[in-house]
Amino acid sequence: MNTWVYDFADGDRDQKDLLGGKGANLAEMSNLGLPVPPGFTITTEACRAYLAHGAEPDGLADQVSTHLSSLESAMGRRLGDPDDPLLVSVRSGAKFSMPGMMETVLNIGLNDASVAGLARQSEDERFAMDSYRRLLQMFGGTVLGIHGEHFSDALDAAKDAKGVTDDLDLDVEDLRTLVETFKGIVREHAGIEFPQDPREQMDRAVRAVFDSWNTDRAVLYRRQEQIPEDLGTAVNIQAMVFGNRGMTSGSGVCFTRDPASGDQGVYGDYLQNAQGEDVVAGIRNTVSLADMAKVDQKSHDELLEIMSTLEHHYRDMCDIEFTVEQGKLWMLQTRVGKRTPEAAYRIAVHMVDEGLIDMDEALRRVTGDQLANLMFPRFDAGADKTLLAVGMNASPGAAVGRAVFDWATAVEWAEQGEDVILVRKETTPEDLHGMMVARGVLTSRGGKTSHAAVVARGMGRTCVCGAEALDVDTREGEFTVRGGPTIREGDVISIDGSTGEVFDGAVPVVDSSVVRHFEGDETDQPVVEAVARLMEHADSLRRLRVRTNADTAGDAARARRFGAQGIGLCRTEHMFLGERRQLVENLIVAEDEAGQEAALGELLPLQREDFLAIFEAMGGLPVTIRLIDPPLHEFLPDLTELSVAMAVADIRGHRKKRQRKLLAAVQRLHESNPMLGMRGVRLGIVIPGLFTMQARAILEAAARCIREGGQAEPEIMIPLVASVRELDLVKKRIVQIAHDVEAELGVEIPHKIGTMIELPRAAMTAGAIAGSADFFSFGTNDLTQMTWGFSRDDVEASFFSNYLEQGVFPVSPFESLDVEGVGALVRRAVTDGRAANPDLHLGVCGEHGGDPASIHFFDEVGLDYVSCSPFRIPVARLEAGRAALAARGT
Repeated sequence: MNTWVYDFADGDRDQKDLLGGKGANLAEMSNLGLPVPPGFTITTEACRAYLAHGAEPDGLADQVSTHLSSLESAMGRRLGDPDDPLLVSVRSGAKFSMPGMMETVLNIGLNDASVAGLARQSEDERFAMDSYRRLLQMFGGTVLGIHGEHFSDALDAAKDAKGVTDDLDLDVEDLRTLVETFKGIVREHAGIEFPQDPREQMDRAVRAVFDSWNTDRAVLYRRQEQIPEDLGTAVNIQAMVFGNRGMTSGSGVCFTRDPASGDQGVYGDYLQNAQGEDVVAGIRNTVSLADMAKVDQKSHDELLEIMSTLEHHYRDMCDIEFTVEQGKLWMLQTRVGKRTPEAAYRIAVHMVDEGLIDMDEALRRVTGDQLANLMFPRFDAGADKTLLAVGMNASPGAAVGRAVFDWATAVEWAEQGEDVILVRKETTPEDLHGMMVARGVLTSRGGKTSHAAVVARGMGRTCVCGAEALDVDTREGEFTVRGGPTIREGDVISIDGSTGEVFDGAVPVVDSSVVRHFEGDETDQPVVEAVARLMEHADSLRRLRVRTNADTAGDAARARRFGAQGIGLCRTEHMFLGERRQLVENLIVAEDEAGQEAALGELLPLQREDFLAIFEAMGGLPVTIRLIDPPLHEFLPDLTELSVAMAVADIRGHRKKRQRKLLAAVQRLHESNPMLGMRGVRLGIVIPGLFTMQARAILEAAARCIREGGQAEPEIMIPLVASVRELDLVKKRIVQIAHDVEAELGVEIPHKIGTMIELPRAAMTAGAIAGSADFFSFGTNDLTQMTWGFSRDDVEASFFSNYLEQGVFPVSPFESLDVEGVGALVRRAVTDGRAANPDLHLGVCGEHGGDPASIHFFDEVGLDYVSCSPFRIPVARLEAGRAALAARGT
């Protein structure tokens, strides 16, 4: 029989797959001898079996009974006993942290009889009634699916009737009345009486936790964080300890370092006379751990000792939940804490300096996505600003947008192209959709451990929490600043997640300090030093070289400042736009070979100067130049617009010979599917003079650069090759041109001739093509389109969202490489190409070259370099170093 249940004493932190993160860490803390309330964990395997068959697996109920009996013996109480009841919590706990996405029910075991026993045992009738109303509220929402507003509105009404604003001001009679009101809500909206059987309460709560794995918000969060769908969640059943037993009790959440900045020290929130859900829900504003010391020095000091123990044991920043019950400290959870990108980099190097980890481990703990986030702009410190309020700096960044007050409006406006800031009193898991599309999140309640802060940090979303000066009215869609203006839905605000400041209107943004560092500016920001140290280590480890996609000398120069080791893609068609479009039109409408040669003769010196500037900017680093790729019709006027213009000219008697030629050319070149038509190598074969001109311009520019004392290493890339014969036809002419230019100018020009692998046929016949190529560069954008049969411009806006929701793929294949399909073609082309030509140089120049996950794949299959946009170069360098670590397996 399967083992579905494990006691905390039977596990450890390495069993997250089986026990979930929470269960594994509860077991670890128990093994360390820390004060953990006893309990047991129902495994993720049990959850998966339940979800697969729609029923609890055989043997689970009996195993739960056995472990519950042991727990009752250890505590000296029975679940729901009317005289001295044992109460338990039922909490979710997946392998990966999913804060607020799944369910928790506290105070299981209370009913009309046991609440009286709890009152007698605790000698505190108010505490007992407060615990009972909490159970009714959580069970009603979590297990019975009753909307939380029904309970919160009733609680607000009770406070209004009493004339108070804090739930602590409700006395025992107020709470007794509220309990009956909550029972009525259950009766009205669930159609049943609240279950009085404690075991029924527990069993239904367990099933509710299992079911919460597939709630819309949990599925959405997993998709956002790329957490696998098939893991399931464990369930932790634990003896209750009570933070709501008066002012000598309380609950809190703390971090062993600042999760927003990475500063060393202890950070956390504490709430007297409260249960843990009150802290993360932000229903009352918390106090700091320093203030906790003023009310309970003993628990505070013990907590700091445990925090130090856990950080040194886990060798990482820890996120800890705790409860104090009448002066006794209990540890309820620990995990490696979520942190902002800035904190991730700073904590990593701090721990190296403290001797807790080495630089290899530090590099494993940061990501390219975090680095990209650090390169986002920040508010201009010198700009005029109108300060509205200051809250907690929960998640850094500069966010500007229109204020919206509910998630549905945030989604609707964002889909219309609006930048929005989601404003709430406090967020709940229901707000996840809005948080995902918003530029930032602003709340008037809660601290750095609230739902809004934790989820926003995990998403890399800017967040300011606990801006107490704001009176947020979500029903009216506005907030009023205490002693100040009212901001209504649609008004523009700016929030600074690094300082906690909230501004009226749009504040200008500037480059981040990290970007300025890469540009060569001196900056004393602490995060810059951390980034620089980790980048240096990544560069020392990586095998993959990193080039850039650049079409101008300016882009090339910037890319070099960012660390580019060459150009992996220079798109020559971009050089034919603007004022030069006229010269391309001349080529297309030329009526004979002489006309074509004249047009090409005008383009040649312009192209030559373009390439010379790029070679000079790259200082002898390799430059891969793709000959013209798109169909020629892209350089001509639109067919419909030109036809209308001709019709109007005919009516007015203003016929123009050039317009007629243009119309004839547009009609001649019109294709039903131009991306599969006359483009790339096909142009070079049908209009040979075009590629000839470009090759000559490249080689003459290289020769001139060399003659003037510089260096140039051009790599001429022929696009859209599907057959080795196509490559041979064009390569033969380029070889002759190189011979001619070297003879004419008396300069030996080091150069390579290769092709872009962007068609499935090219990948499948790579062995033959490699015999004629010096290099391959994988064009993964087109290769993805051709392999999937997708037109990116059409499908991303039409059905990609549906495909993501239905799980056809976990992430857009244009965003991160489809390893199973497109990746298989890349792998085969690498293997076959190298087998045919061991000296074959291999790179990638599609957008995947800057994607962290894709970079790891490219390193694995043995490419020599990746190429990406200038701003992604630091990301690629870092991930190439991380990929080398992963390949080393240490």
